[in-house]
Amino acid sequence: MSQIKVTPLGAGQDVGRSCILLTIGGKNIMLDCGMHMGFNDDRRFPDFSFIAQGSLNQHLSCVIISHFHLDHCGALPYMTEMVGYNGPIYMTMPTKAICPILLEDYRRITVDKKGETNFFTSTMVKDCMKKVTTVGLHETVQVDDELEIKTYYAGHVLGAAMFLIKVGSQSVVYTGDFNTTPDRHLGAAWIDKCRPDLLITESTYATTIRDSKRCRERDFLTKVHDCVEKGGKVLIPVFALGRAQEMCILLETYWERMNLKIPIYFAVGLTEKATTFYKMFITWTNQKIKQTFVHRNMFDFKHIKPFDRAYVDNPGPMVVFATPGMLHSGLSVQIFRKWAPNENNMLIMPGYCVAGTVGHKVISGAKKIEFENRQIVEVKMSVQYMSFSAHADAKGIMQLIQHCEPSKVLLVHGEASKMEFLKKKINQELGTSCKECFMPANGETVSFSTPVSVPVDTSLSLVKKQLFQEGGTNFI
Repeated sequence: MSQIKVTPLGAGQDVGRSCILLTIGGKNIMLDCGMHMGFNDDRRFPDFSFIAQGSLNQHLSCVIISHFHLDHCGALPYMTEMVGYNGPIYMTMPTKAICPILLEDYRRITVDKKGETNFFTSTMVKDCMKKVTTVGLHETVQVDDELEIKTYYAGHVLGAAMFLIKVGSQSVVYTGDFNTTPDRHLGAAWIDKCRPDLLITESTYATTIRDSKRCRERDFLTKVHDCVEKGGKVLIPVFALGRAQEMCILLETYWERMNLKIPIYFAVGLTEKATTFYKMFITWTNQKIKQTFVHRNMFDFKHIKPFDRAYVDNPGPMVVFATPGMLHSGLSVQIFRKWAPNENNMLIMPGYCVAGTVGHKVISGAKKIEFENRQIVEVKMSVQYMSFSAHADAKGIMQLIQHCEPSKVLLVHGEASKMEFLKKKINQELGTSCKECFMPANGETVSFSTPVSVPVDTSLSLVKKQLFQEGGTNFI
């Protein structure tokens, strides 16, 4: 019997700071290396001393980054340049292209604006990315003589990947964040029926069954239109790439159809770069965009213009997309402070918010928000939570598990109570095929044995002869 061990250093019964330590066939693999949006102290990064007190190089076979969101890659420069990891790092090409831009933005806000010290520098971000090896879609990479990894399409954001990890006869699938529903610019997650010993899956929306996509989009457009028609301002906090593009396509199409002249602004310097990325990595988008891209670039928006900070105090209605998505820092919070006290205005939160962020407090119904400088902002604006999240819902997670047919499942990237619900559902509905479901907390290790299978080559004639002796002539 051979052992598989899993220890979450982050995302164990929590959303944020994804960092899972996997031991398979004697190899230690780190799955993601993220930061936590809810903390501004040492807790924002994983505790790497859990792996080793000194150098990590002797203790890790490789690091795998599933996608470019900071809760999955935000601690990578800290790990490589400040802690000193020099081993292999794998991610897809779109992830490698977009990661340094988001990391630099994060560094700029943390160091230049908040004045924090003991943080990675711009040079460290560049040096970190030089150590990255890219892996193509459905490509199998031989990390060493025994360890191999293979990528699968995860949906979620441009370049997001699920990974199949194999050492000998043992195998583990890590989903990262994935979406089983195709949308306006990305396809649905897809993976082989690989029957791994263990499936490590995200469980962000473990208790949610989403309503129809069309109903949700109609509701969103109606609310935005009603607000601006009454002269109000709509703030939509988003992350620079992903849901932002999805919602921009939706509003652009609606504005064109309704012939609306009210300004829509995209308050982030990544607009042009985003378009370039989607052109460069067209194979990672959905079929419709691939087919129409030659004739029309869906990301060249006619009604959506770049935002200037001076526009915040402009009179009259407007719609503004601003980063970041959880209102934990940056321009989206600055606009929120200005617009929150006006009851004519509206805040639409389109995605998940980590506990501790302003976004989470507002969604939870807080009517007063206290900021670091003791400024208290009254929330009189309308607050709407409309999930345009690119995570699989409970139905999607169950579909993936059923399709993969793993021996065991381990839940990460979710709240404990929601994981508990999903764990019961897995045990009830998949108990015959999936023997066990785990949900370890951060720092807690799950370990189990897997049977060792030894492949044997034999000739077809010998197999037929054996079958004939055992079962007479009843074989084909």
